[in-house]
Amino acid sequence: MTQLLHNAIILVFDGFMTVERNPKDPSSKSSESLAVLGVDDLDCLEDLLSFYVRSVNYALSADLDARLENLEVARGTGKITALLLIDSHPGIRPSAIAKATLRDRPSVSRIITHLLQHGLIAKQETPSERRAFALYITDAGHDLAQKVRKIVKTQSDDFFSRIPKEDQEELLRITRNLFTKLLEDRAP
Repeated sequence: MTQLLHNAIILVFDGFMTVERNPKDPSSKSSESLAVLGVDDLDCLEDLLSFYVRSVNYALSADLDARLENLEVARGTGKITALLLIDSHPGIRPSAIAKATLRDRPSVSRIITHLLQHGLIAKQETPSERRAFALYITDAGHDLAQKVRKIVKTQSDDFFSRIPKEDQEELLRITRNLFTKLLEDRAP
């Protein structure tokens, strides 16, 4: 299964590294990704799944940021996930967001601060635990969440259209399985 994931990621990666064989004829494309890089090989990176995952993640994030334009959740990672989780789970705690996103609490705290400053969420002290607080979506945050859901769905469909649907489903299954195992590994 790891080979399938590797191959699917290479297909997406190559889609970004396509070069023209003949600059006068744009229809003559070649996916010579190494030629674009100006190197003969990628050293040990060529066989590292982590290299392709990070590279595709960078391209995926850049594409999403371009689609989000000037929305309050553009640029950086984590804001969209936090916004959608808060919208879907009123009263969610920051610790639950940290756990669900595999992030540490300080990074989630920065994300929450950003969302609070932009009026997208509100926090309320939890009556039973004075130091804990719950997060709630504001009307502006809910409206943005609705807009973002459409954008991320379209972006994901467009971005991964480079690989066959069956491979997309298998890639999703594999990465979801890895995500679940990482969550289980972090459980107390």
